[in-house]
Amino acid sequence: MRRFIFIPLALPFLLILVFLMVILFMFYAGVISAAFQKLNIPAPVAYTLFFTAIIGSFINLPVAETTTYGPIMRMKEVRFFGIPYPVPYVDWAEQKVVIAVNVGGALVPLSIVSYEIMLLVFTGQTELLINTIIAIIIASILSHMFSRPVRGLGIAIPTLIPPLIAVALALIFGDGNRPLVAYASGTMGVLIGADLMNWNKIKNLGAPMVSIGGAGTFDGIFLAGIIAVLLV
Repeated sequence: MRRFIFIPLALPFLLILVFLMVILFMFYAGVISAAFQKLNIPAPVAYTLFFTAIIGSFINLPVAETTTYGPIMRMKEVRFFGIPYPVPYVDWAEQKVVIAVNVGGALVPLSIVSYEIMLLVFTGQTELLINTIIAIIIASILSHMFSRPVRGLGIAIPTLIPPLIAVALALIFGDGNRPLVAYASGTMGVLIGADLMNWNKIKNLGAPMVSIGGAGTFDGIFLAGIIAVLLV
């Protein structure tokens, strides 16, 4: 009996790619965990938050539903010599829009900031608490100024704007705990300024669902806080 063994040429490259992806994932996990530890969060909790953010990025919790009337991109099939071709066209109709909150991209950062603020309250760090709130308000106003609703996409804001704003605010108001001020203003600034302050524009984006923090761990809300802490 003859045996034929075929080894695809791409197999070595595939193994290298998998190895690099594992290394990249470990580096990404280490960077985010290091940022969390700068917020005085223990290492086991930091890694738990990291994996919660990863898994939670696939979970969107519906919080509201609205309707809108406007252009909707649809597809129709056109046959030419018996071969079907998809053709996009714009139709004006009423559409339901589900507004959801992403667990990894919004709820995880919100829970961290809430935890840190409660610590400031219980430990009596009133000055730092007030400075943190002021930084969040300023970051929210600036994030709202830079954010733009993009039809079919969502609320967009340049990636580096929120962390740079957060770093500047941490240097000004973060005497005593700059990583905390950077993370709080970086995450809450985007959440409040870019998303919540544009609430009345969300339903007109032409998408069946709009998710706050919808890109999960790669969303501006999550990354703004991480980058800001690391820059500080």
